[in-house]
Amino acid sequence: MRVFRLIIQISLCVAAVIMPIESVVRAAPSAPQGDPILQARLQLFQRMESVYGIPWTYLAAIDQYERTMKIRKKQVKEAESSSRLTAIDIPGDRWSGSLNPEEGDTNPVSIQFFDGMGRDGDGDGKADRNNDLDALTSLIHYLSSYGFSHDDWQIGLWSYYQRDRSVKTIRQFAQVYAKYQHLHLDDRHFPIPARYEYSYRSTWGDARGWGGRRIHEGTDIFAGYGTPVLSTAYGVIEVIGWNRYGGWRIGMRDMGNVYHYFAHLNSFKKGLKPGDIVEPGQVIGSVGSSGYGKPGTAGKFPPHLHYGMYRETGGADWAFDPYPYLRRWERQGRKR
Repeated sequence: MRVFRLIIQISLCVAAVIMPIESVVRAAPSAPQGDPILQARLQLFQRMESVYGIPWTYLAAIDQYERTMKIRKKQVKEAESSSRLTAIDIPGDRWSGSLNPEEGDTNPVSIQFFDGMGRDGDGDGKADRNNDLDALTSLIHYLSSYGFSHDDWQIGLWSYYQRDRSVKTIRQFAQVYAKYQHLHLDDRHFPIPARYEYSYRSTWGDARGWGGRRIHEGTDIFAGYGTPVLSTAYGVIEVIGWNRYGGWRIGMRDMGNVYHYFAHLNSFKKGLKPGDIVEPGQVIGSVGSSGYGKPGTAGKFPPHLHYGMYRETGGADWAFDPYPYLRRWERQGRKR
């Protein structure tokens, strides 16, 4: 197996010498119509796959995960003003080597001497961590050192992030990209069909007494029993089943690394299970009044959908008010 991997690595290096990455990116075929930045990003990932062999869906998933972790205003503004296509940011000490005395070293030879990750991906003689081609090449080289199967890449990802949640999210993102074969996956949908009667208002932070003193982390959308509940985004089902607070509930993580919580349901879509990929507007369940007790408890309050949103930033998910987003999606749906 080691000999086989060595042969593959040698062949990939030869391919990179024969066909420089920069020229490969320029020669990339046109992507589907849409945001030109997303098209350019997709073409970059696809051409890196053609040279190095790691599926573009994994590269896109890593990039998207890194992008979702940069949620502070300063980081968002820096990203928007940057000329870079990717959000992959390898820490300086890992890039140049933890024992490297030169901070910000861009010399590929000295970086490798100090066992740093940095590589020269565009052939300019520098290993610049702020260069997309250099950053992608360095990450690919790191992952390929663990092997070339999906299991090997996940081991490599765990070694890089040292966190199970990161590996799981990246794997989910890659699965969604593999299904749709493009990066235009930011559409949203209101969770109740427009043709049904419903009502809601901002209930964020309201007091809740059952099960101990706590606040309301979401928005209640009141509708009749059996009203369809729709997926609000592209994503992967993570949890489905009973919760004593939320009753029959579904948890879905979208491509922005936001966890969508649908609670107090009456039923689930037949066959829906953890790991399933869903898209905006897809029926996933129906409105009910389940919860506040052991499995099967229902009727302690009027039928409604409790809808919550939670963001992941490297620790435990934290809730934020979904009401402004619901209003926006509702308006967009009416325009459609």
